[in-house]
Amino acid sequence: MELAFSGGGLDRAADRRGGDDWQKDALVLPVWRGKVCLNGDRLVRLAPGHPALADAAEPVLLGFDGTQAVAARDISAWTPPSLPETQMFFDPTEQVHPDIEGGRFVELRGVMSRLSPIDAELSATARALTGWHVSHRFCAACGQPSQPRQSGWQRVCPACGTAHFPRTDPVVIMLITHGDRALIGRSPGWPEGMYSCLAGFIEPGETIEAAVRREVLEETGIRVGPVRYAISQPWPFPASLMLGMTGEAENEEIVLDPAELEDARWVDREELARIMDATHPSLRAPRAGSIAGWLLAGWVSGGAT
Repeated sequence: MELAFSGGGLDRAADRRGGDDWQKDALVLPVWRGKVCLNGDRLVRLAPGHPALADAAEPVLLGFDGTQAVAARDISAWTPPSLPETQMFFDPTEQVHPDIEGGRFVELRGVMSRLSPIDAELSATARALTGWHVSHRFCAACGQPSQPRQSGWQRVCPACGTAHFPRTDPVVIMLITHGDRALIGRSPGWPEGMYSCLAGFIEPGETIEAAVRREVLEETGIRVGPVRYAISQPWPFPASLMLGMTGEAENEEIVLDPAELEDARWVDREELARIMDATHPSLRAPRAGSIAGWLLAGWVSGGAT
């Protein structure tokens, strides 16, 4: 299973962020309220003076795709004529801007596995950075409005001079096994029937291994012994780095924390194989392209923890 948002080879061009010479010829990825714009399965890239960018936020340099500079601009000030209210975990609605021919704004979770590696990396970076600018408009030190600097990779407070940088929050996501069974769970509000690996944020002063053991014990009452790193994945929902881990359980009795999980259960390889290939009568796999799917698919195919 392919892992989304990884391996695009984007040149992030940190050495170019101090100037604005890249802006003249940069193509722009429009982002609307966290959604990316696609034409088919390709990201829409607009010219710098495109009409849809008239009220857009300042450009953020994502990097260079070969010799082409690519930026992101938030156009959330645009309001579609019909905007459905949704508080769903996954927003299935699509929005069409009248000035963007052939483009539609879509939820990145639903298309991430269909994007090319470079488009996926650009999308993840664009969504995370534009979201950070929206949520960090004010200085955390003195409360005054801050201003973007370094081509969007920094915000500086003109009142007190404090510099702020984009946040990436580390999250452990773990395949926990006991013999020939794997532990899966689901959070409240997830799509019906969807199960995944357990996951949780790393706390200050905590190691990755300790976070795995704490989260699994808190959510399911399962004690975890040996823990190993497997793989990582940027996860721009809103701005996390998923650290894929494997761990060996020391007991099997599940004591569920209902505040954290709606359900958790053990499944053997045969049942998990049916979940992963969509033939299970009631359980659904994680989204294609997710690190959870990668971990589970690897274990089904015989990978060891």
